[in-house]
Amino acid sequence: MKNLQDTLKPYLQLVGDNALIQALVILALSLLAAQITSLFFGRVCKSLTRRTHTTIDDHLIHLLHRPVFITVVLIGIQLAIRVGGLGDPWAKNAHSLLLSIGILVWALFLSRVARMMLVGMSRRHSIRLVRQETLPLFLNATLILIWILAIYLLFSAWGINMTAWLASAGVLGIAVGFGAKDTIANLFGGMFILADAPYKIGDYIVLDGNERGMVTHIGIRSTRLLTRDDVEITIPNSIMVNSKIVNQSGGPHEKFRVRVKVGVAYGSDIDQVKQVLLDVANSVDGVCDRPEPRVRFRQFGESSLDLELLCWVEEPELRGRMLDALNTQVYKQFAQRGIEIPFPQRDLHIKGESA
Repeated sequence: MKNLQDTLKPYLQLVGDNALIQALVILALSLLAAQITSLFFGRVCKSLTRRTHTTIDDHLIHLLHRPVFITVVLIGIQLAIRVGGLGDPWAKNAHSLLLSIGILVWALFLSRVARMMLVGMSRRHSIRLVRQETLPLFLNATLILIWILAIYLLFSAWGINMTAWLASAGVLGIAVGFGAKDTIANLFGGMFILADAPYKIGDYIVLDGNERGMVTHIGIRSTRLLTRDDVEITIPNSIMVNSKIVNQSGGPHEKFRVRVKVGVAYGSDIDQVKQVLLDVANSVDGVCDRPEPRVRFRQFGESSLDLELLCWVEEPELRGRMLDALNTQVYKQFAQRGIEIPFPQRDLHIKGESA
């Protein structure tokens, strides 16, 4: 400001030595400069941003227009006060007041820009961390940081020492952290889940405790599952982060493989059994043609020859229904073709003394 005043001093001499007249001239010039700046943003910058494919720069220029105008006017007022020779403490208080107005104007501008950017990022599916579910969290955190910085600058503008305030805030932060450690753990757990995306809404997952259900909600504090019994389970995100999760809807597609284990009696025609199982899989509605159903001879059991029918269904939700249909048809077809399904048997040999 001192350098600017020295630069303008030779030109101000042209209007005379009266400090009040010089101050009024500076105010008029500042208003003229603010108006020129306004025209520049309104015409030149907007014409340039219209040529781009995005609308972010248009909104940014629109938001930047008012803070720049006010800043130019505030600089002119401050310079006019210095030239006018307003004595202390009035000049110092006026400087603090003008600086405070500038801080508030730019803090409001940054808040609006942060809101615009975060809302735009939440609508893009390529950015996993910022979503509609986490938008309030990031928005509130950003606004808090902006206004904390603005308050610090306001205190500094009026010459207030912030050391004691910062120390008190640090002690309060530690106390709140210990008191809300579980909430904070869930909060960070929700952020990690949304960033890493081990599952999404609509997926069928199985947890360590064998809870299985469809994900209906992923929040900042908890995740909700809807089981096949129409029971909703709410699990804190801190537990979800540290648990083993089996996502049955994950992988290259959502199809789920159904396994039907069956045993036939020793002496059965294995080729016939395999063909019957394949015919059953192809006859049941809902079994996928691709990948094709297949049958595997797994092992020689204690009482049976153990085979397994492998086929695919479109969604994990259909597992129970398809197992019922496949088991029913297997039993009926085996009964029609005389294929025996054995049950465990034990031979008991009693040895006694000869007569």
